[in-house]
Amino acid sequence: MSNQIKENMEVIGADGVHVGTVDRMEGDRIKLKKSDSFGKHEGHHHYIEKGFVAGVEGNKVRLSANADIAVTLEEEPSGRPVRL
Repeated sequence: MSNQIKENMEVIGADGVHVGTVDRMEGDRIKLKKSDSFGKHEGHHHYIEKGFVAGVEGNKVRLSANADIAVTLEEEPSGRPVRL
């Protein structure tokens, strides 16, 4: 399924709420665009493990978790979870 994930696709939670925009795939993780970062994490990339992807629908990557949970699954470039 990761071969279906392309740059500029919208990443949405299971509830359909925007989580981010794909910058590119890096290994087994989706790298999100910096422009979707917020708060103290603004200005750098976040990542989501492809294991959280439920499916690809048109130009959207749907995650298996709702958006409010999905943002807690985001990782820093190091692989550490984002601390909100």
